[in-house]
Amino acid sequence: MNQSPLISIITPVYNGGYPFVCSLLALEQSTFTDWELIVVDDGSTDESAAIARKFGAKVLQTGGREGPGAARNLGAEVAKGDYLCFLDADCEVCQNAIALLGQKLQSKPKIDVLFGSYDDAPKAVNFVAQYKNLMHHYVHQQGNEDASTFWAGFGVVKRTLFLEVGGFDLKKYPRPSIEDIELGYRLKQAGANIYLAKDLQVKHHKAWKILGLIKTDVVDRGIPWTKLLLENKTKIINDLNLQTSSRISIIAVYSLIFCLLGSILNSATIIPVILLAVLLLYLNWDVYRFFYDKRGMIFAIKVVPFHWLYYLYGGLSFGLGTVMYFSENLATTNSD
Repeated sequence: MNQSPLISIITPVYNGGYPFVCSLLALEQSTFTDWELIVVDDGSTDESAAIARKFGAKVLQTGGREGPGAARNLGAEVAKGDYLCFLDADCEVCQNAIALLGQKLQSKPKIDVLFGSYDDAPKAVNFVAQYKNLMHHYVHQQGNEDASTFWAGFGVVKRTLFLEVGGFDLKKYPRPSIEDIELGYRLKQAGANIYLAKDLQVKHHKAWKILGLIKTDVVDRGIPWTKLLLENKTKIINDLNLQTSSRISIIAVYSLIFCLLGSILNSATIIPVILLAVLLLYLNWDVYRFFYDKRGMIFAIKVVPFHWLYYLYGGLSFGLGTVMYFSENLATTNSD
């Protein structure tokens, strides 16, 4: 690891366990050497810090549970690389991703920011984890390479630019949330060139469970993302999770539910139920075909109702986020 490397890899960790070891082992296999590894221990009670030192990492301590945003900011303060590469502790870089990253940064100096995606072979085998991680892979693989957001699971920012915009906003996002998305918006507003590198992939180890997934998607992502969009008066961009088809699907899911309830009193409403179901299948056919190609027919069939559930609580998140945004603004106005 060089004194003044091209890349500073920064990994926040809290009780990393086996996935963290896999992450470190994958980094160790890199044929590219122009990087340093900074691990920021966020109050772990296991051996994460000691393990990181065995792999040659520079280990910092947050002094308690400060969250990944604070840990990344702390790592950035001492980093010496031209680029900061944020890598989650439960993510294992695929093949020789670090070498490929180094080649991209050296051959395309105009890139200020780039990020990759999960691969199509997540470690956890339960259905919810497979669905969530594969959906993330699909969304990023279908996204615009000229991006307008950021992902800190495996994302890179020029160090000078990161420090210039103030890093992750810890006041607004003291816990894991959409701090990386918000950072991406600020970077874009600052004129940064953001690139989605679809061939830079990591294997995710997180074993999602349904209740935890819904809570994360609603409380930590959907609601704050809605408030962020309204706060910045940001024009909704057809990128990643904000495609027009997704917004229409949310309306269709709620309409389908209302028609189903109406069919209890009037059987004629079953016709619009069928039409709405066909519309949802049509709008999301590429998604379901993706799951069919990756995991087969039975898996794809199981995905359909689960995906519609996502649209259901996605719409709820938008509604709650909108109400909270205007309520908070009203309270602020009245206090002034």
